[in-house]
Order: sequence, then structure tokens, then C-alpha cells
Amino acid sequence: MKVHYLASLALLALPLTVLAIEPGPSSRQQQETENWLTLQVSGQVASPVPQKTTPAEREQAMQRWLDSNKHPIPEYFDQKAGGSASGGSN
Repeated sequence: MKVHYLASLALLALPLTVLAIEPGPSSRQQQETENWLTLQVSGQVASPVPQKTTPAEREQAMQRWLDSNKHPIPEYFDQKAGGSASGGSN
């Protein structure tokens, strides 16, 4: 009974812990990131020149995408198979 009471009390207190978290950016870098994301979403600084692709470019992109499905995804990646990498442990 006491465990049930404590669990209920904890669930009731949960919204209060969420209110304790201050909204908004926590640093200057975070604020700048949020500003860039806002600009992207709003389209305020979008180029007035639409970017167009030719039918040939679209066909090449589609073919690259289709060709990427020809190679199965391996169950795991063997570190030694691709050559060597600097750093890390061997």
C-alpha cells in the first residue's frame, strides 16, 4: 500500500519537475543554432533564384539511388577489410 502511495505521489510531482526546466537556449551557441533553424524554416533568407536540375541530372541521381540498393548491408563491419585508420585501438 505504501509503495502504491509513493508511486502515485511521484506521478503527481512529475509535471512540477518539468516546469522547473527553463525553456530556451542554454548557451550562446545554442541560441545561434536555433536562430539558423528558424531562418531555414521561415524561408526569410531564401534565394530568389530557384535551383533547377536538368532531366539528365535527375536521372543520374535516381540511378545512383537505385544502384545503392544493389549492395547488401553487412551484418557487421570488419575493421581490417577496409584498410587502416589512424587513432583508436586495434
